[in-house]
Amino acid sequence: MGSEKARQLVGATLLAVSLAAGLSCCHAVAQRAPGAEAEAVPGWLARLREVIPLYGHRNWICVVDSAYPAQSREAIETIYVGGDQLDLVRVVLDELGKAKHVRPVICCDKELRFVPERDAPGIEAYRRELAGLLGSREVKELPHEEIIKLLDTAAQTFRVLVLKTDLTLPYTSVFINLDCGYWSPEAEKRLREAMKKAR
Repeated sequence: MGSEKARQLVGATLLAVSLAAGLSCCHAVAQRAPGAEAEAVPGWLARLREVIPLYGHRNWICVVDSAYPAQSREAIETIYVGGDQLDLVRVVLDELGKAKHVRPVICCDKELRFVPERDAPGIEAYRRELAGLLGSREVKELPHEEIIKLLDTAAQTFRVLVLKTDLTLPYTSVFINLDCGYWSPEAEKRLREAMKKAR
């Protein structure tokens, strides 16, 4: 009789320990879940989200083709992302769209309009897709070498983030110059005119 009660007591104790261990494991998994999600974010996207709040007027974010050079200015940070360039442009614009302090001013190589399909198969489809992606956004066209010089000059004072893709079509890099999101060029012009009149 006594041994039977002892066996029942031992069994109940083991069951309680097992339940406690199971609950502890479930709690640990639940605690790890947010961290696991954070780890699933690609490093380049985490970096992009990190710099956007820090960036402002005169910073640049560039989504470039595979032959774009790694520039030597220390303030130009280049990250290899790979993948589809237009998908990456879409993601960058979406992330910038969440920010209220900046607005993107897009620059493209002027040469892109003149690259013939026979020399770069796929370029016509790319131009159509890019135009559809950018829609009514403000876009400036400049010769490629001028844009390179603009970035080099900007990097003497301001930071530049370059995201490099696997695209192998020429003159397809998209350069995004950040402007103030809550102060327009027109407002700036009126301000300067008022200041001149006040002299």
